[in-house]
Amino acid sequence: MDWIPGRAVIVALAIAGGALSALAIWLRHSGRGAGWVRRLDAASYLFMGVSMFFFIAAGLAGKTGA
Repeated sequence: MDWIPGRAVIVALAIAGGALSALAIWLRHSGRGAGWVRRLDAASYLFMGVSMFFFIAAGLAGKTGA
């Protein structure tokens, strides 16, 4: 399956999602950027969701390695 990215890309998507989520939490607690917090939350879920989708697809396709 050529459309499934490598492990490094999948991990990078998950890390980016986690970083965006942490930033959204920090902004929410500091009381700044209420509009940006909602967008950052949505973006973080999108990144993490895409990462999980590719992780599951790679497992089902039997793709291993980098």
